[in-house]
This record gives sequence, C-alpha cells and structure tokens, in this order.
Amino acid sequence: MTPQAPRATRLLNGLVMLLASLIGLAAFVYPFFLSSIEQGPTNATAHAQDAPLLTIVLIVLCLGAALTTLGTGAMNSKIVAMLGILSAVNAVLRAVPGPAGFAAVFMLPVLCGYVYGPTFGFLLGALSLLVSAIIGAGIGPWLPYQMFAVGWVGLTSGWLPNMRRWRWGEVAVLGAWGLLWGFIFGALMNIWFWPYVFQAQQAEAYWQPGIGLIETLKRYAAFYTVTSFWWDLGRAAGNALLIWAFGAPLLRLLRRFQKRFYFSTE
Repeated sequence: MTPQAPRATRLLNGLVMLLASLIGLAAFVYPFFLSSIEQGPTNATAHAQDAPLLTIVLIVLCLGAALTTLGTGAMNSKIVAMLGILSAVNAVLRAVPGPAGFAAVFMLPVLCGYVYGPTFGFLLGALSLLVSAIIGAGIGPWLPYQMFAVGWVGLTSGWLPNMRRWRWGEVAVLGAWGLLWGFIFGALMNIWFWPYVFQAQQAEAYWQPGIGLIETLKRYAAFYTVTSFWWDLGRAAGNALLIWAFGAPLLRLLRRFQKRFYFSTE
C-alpha cells in the first residue's frame, strides 16, 4: 500500500466516526427544535417512528467503521474476531445484577477503548448493546440511543493519554473516568425520552416547546436531580469499583493480545 493510502483510509475512518457521532447527537436533540410534539405522562410515543431506521443506520456505520479500520492496518482479522468475542462477553455482563443503577457493561468499553483505540471502543460499546438486546435485554425505541451512548464511552476512552507509566495511577484515573461516565450516560439516556413526557402537576421539571435554552436547562436539572441522580450514583460507583478492582489484570491481558496480534491504534 502506498504511503498516501493509509492516510486517506485513516481520514475516511475518522469521517465515518464523526458522521456516526453527529447522527447520534442529532437523534438525541432534534425533538427540542420541533415547534410541537406529542407529549404524555409516559414515554410510550418517544421515537417510535424513527428508532428502527436509526438502528439500521448505526449498524451500517459500525460496519463502515470496521471496514475502514481494517484498511488502516489498525485492526486485522484476529482483532475483528476478538471484537466479536468481547461484544458477546460484554452483552452477558449487562445481565450481571447489582444495586440501584449498577451495570457491568461499561468496564470493557472503557478499558478496550483506552488500549485499542477510539474506533474499537465505539464498536465494542455499540455492538455489545445490540447483542444484549437480541439475546434478551429487550428491543425498543431506546436501543439505538443506548448503542450510541455506550459507544461514546468506548470512543472517548480511546482519546485518553497513555498512562501506562503511572502503573496503579493508570487504573485510578480509568476508574474515575468510569465514575464520570456513569453520570454522563444517565444524563444522556434521559434526553431520548424527556421531551415526550409531561405532567402538569410537576410542569417545572418537564420540557415544553418554546421555553428557551436556559429554562430547558433549569427544568432538566430539576428532572435529573429528582428522578436520576441517585440511580446514576449507583452506576457510577459500580463503574469505578469494577475498574479499580479488575482494571490492572484486564489491562495486562488486553495488552498481551495487542502485542500478539500486533496492530496500531494510530
């Protein structure tokens, strides 16, 4: 392959990931730009029409990201096979019971995204949620939003600097990163349905068309504090504890496979 080809393919891969993230961001926020929206006491109507198409688009983008990453040399057939195995493992981890909002599904996207790079992390997060839904977690209009959100956990973990020289400090930072994402994930996942929900007796915690950005943020803060904060605290604490407890041996294992299969995350 010529020297120009890898750069062009890396650029294409970056554009695919950028497109996926922009589509995901637009999917979360577009209801706030509608002049009218069907609201009710539940989220039964939220994204019922557009979620199936969004799921298909996301799957196609994941396939495109995998193909372009193969073209850069950052992944090979062995790494693709490992992506499949880890996606299945992470799908099973989602079923691990725990208190409050605890979910074991975030640990691998954080660690694998950090070690193997942002594209691998995004694919692992998104595809493991898809597999989990298919094998029993449930398929509904929330699915593509969960796929995007967990995909972003892995994607952004790949942006973290290499902290390997810090030894246990590396695991401490990654645990804190998981703690932060526990709250961010909850805040994101409220947004997919929040514009569709309204209860007159608590109007100050719900969105309505035309209320403006500042009032929207104030109402969302009230909604999040009342409905989600303590639940997300359980998820965030679970993320941190899992990574602090198992991060060091898992990082060694992931790096051993990285060295054996030899691929670059650049």
